[in-house]
Amino acid sequence: MLKLPRTLRLDPSDTFVFDRAAEPGEWAVSGAFAFWDVEPETLGPKQRTALRAGFLGLTSFGWSTLCVVVEASVAEREQAVESLAAHLLAHFGAPSPEAARAAAEEEVAFAQALCDHPEQTILAVQRQVEDGQIRERFRTLHAREPVPGGDGLHAHSRAFTFHEVEDDSHPVEEIDLLGLM
Repeated sequence: MLKLPRTLRLDPSDTFVFDRAAEPGEWAVSGAFAFWDVEPETLGPKQRTALRAGFLGLTSFGWSTLCVVVEASVAEREQAVESLAAHLLAHFGAPSPEAARAAAEEEVAFAQALCDHPEQTILAVQRQVEDGQIRERFRTLHAREPVPGGDGLHAHSRAFTFHEVEDDSHPVEEIDLLGLM
């Protein structure tokens, strides 16, 4: 089974933190190549955010904080390669369509390798420049096991837990607020 990352937007924050946010559901790649020959100090705040924590969407060429692992067909993978190759040729100075396609193939293969997880696994990236090289670290986020009896909104988490206390002999603190004045 072939799996690729798709951009995921859980809230509108991507539209605020990136110059251009990817639309939800786009095929995505790491996107580190976009910063290959760039000094981080020369980037604006939104570009630095993309450098630090963005996946590159292949339709809009916008950024996404999160991606989700999904099944893809061979035709969809080919579409992702072609879309990226077109961007590399048009915006990144690829010397030829063949070179752009080869680079796109490599990027999509790397993205595919990131998806060696169960479907619906969420991916996040953390990037930094160390000794002039870009270092990437990828994290996976998995859904929690449902809480028995929880509704659709609260089935996976509890904000509060209640514990029965049998010994009520804790000292009571009293503060004299008027005396503190």
